[in-house]
Amino acid sequence: MKNLTIGFIGLGLIGGSIAKGLKRANKEHYIMAFARHRETLDAALADGSIDEALDGVDENLTRCDYIFLCTPVSYNEEYLTAIRPFLRKDAILTDVGSVKTNIHEAVARMGMEANFIGGHPMAGSEKSGYQYSNDHLVENAYYVITPTPLSPPDKVEELKGLALSLSALPLILDYKEHDYIVAGISHLPHLIASSLVNLVKDKDTPEQTMKLVAAGGFKDITRIASSSPVMWQQICATNRDNIQSILGDYIEALKKVRTAVADGDEQAIYDLFDTSREYRNSIPNRSAGPIKKEFALYCDIVDESGAIATIATILAAHQISIKNIGIIHNREFEEGVLKIEFYGEEASSKAVDLLTQCRYTVYHKG
Repeated sequence: MKNLTIGFIGLGLIGGSIAKGLKRANKEHYIMAFARHRETLDAALADGSIDEALDGVDENLTRCDYIFLCTPVSYNEEYLTAIRPFLRKDAILTDVGSVKTNIHEAVARMGMEANFIGGHPMAGSEKSGYQYSNDHLVENAYYVITPTPLSPPDKVEELKGLALSLSALPLILDYKEHDYIVAGISHLPHLIASSLVNLVKDKDTPEQTMKLVAAGGFKDITRIASSSPVMWQQICATNRDNIQSILGDYIEALKKVRTAVADGDEQAIYDLFDTSREYRNSIPNRSAGPIKKEFALYCDIVDESGAIATIATILAAHQISIKNIGIIHNREFEEGVLKIEFYGEEASSKAVDLLTQCRYTVYHKG
């Protein structure tokens, strides 16, 4: 990949991680950045992730081959307006937002489609801020790329190359298709989890017995209700058409379930569980959905030769049996690159202690 001059507007968890990853892939990339907090820029200069700190969105951006917009989606249009005068005719502006329609529509209104290619690295965590960024955050994660009708094909290929240089998995999608897909496999499950938790809270006994005995399946399917309220408020606001559509379909499906239960329709109930089991079991382990199994840990590792084998050897040496192990490709709302499943809670807990002692960063969510 040729040496590029790359600008960043926003340098939080995602922006900082991409900047670090690009520097790791090619130290000759020249990276400049603007962030609201000067201490963020000072930290990035100090650790070598960027070469130049900007005081604002200004003429320095005319030197950029690529500009990554990594700010909250509610600020997209404001920054598009600010960036536009400094965007070279042959330069590409891309973003990292988890909803694409709003920015694509704004870009079209402003006549910037020939300079824009949408992006969505499906990696992240509950934490935010540059201090939590790392150069391997998007390794083995899907990096969705959403071109406009006017995006130059050679630039789309070049952006795919940048994603590959980060060891990510580029995936080209239409932006409307992207937003429909994430509404079903990410946004709806979060709404279901949060509403189910609130239902149990409201229907609990005065002694809170439901809360006392809640475990297993309930905790598995509601874990994602612990995600950031601010982030999910913005996601629901920006993808509301897709969410309300698929949520309506889900409500109709629940009505059918309620009717089957009320009527004692054993065949319909059996079919519900049978078809869902078949489809759930057909989902590849590498594409982790929002519902996790009970006895699992997530381990942050760098993608290098022997990394997984080393962990497997450590566990085997201590007689810990592994049920399943694999790389998480969609970890936008997960922490950890490697998912390891165990047969029981004791093995899972023992593995957490052991890998922590070996200085691995481990996330254990029950």
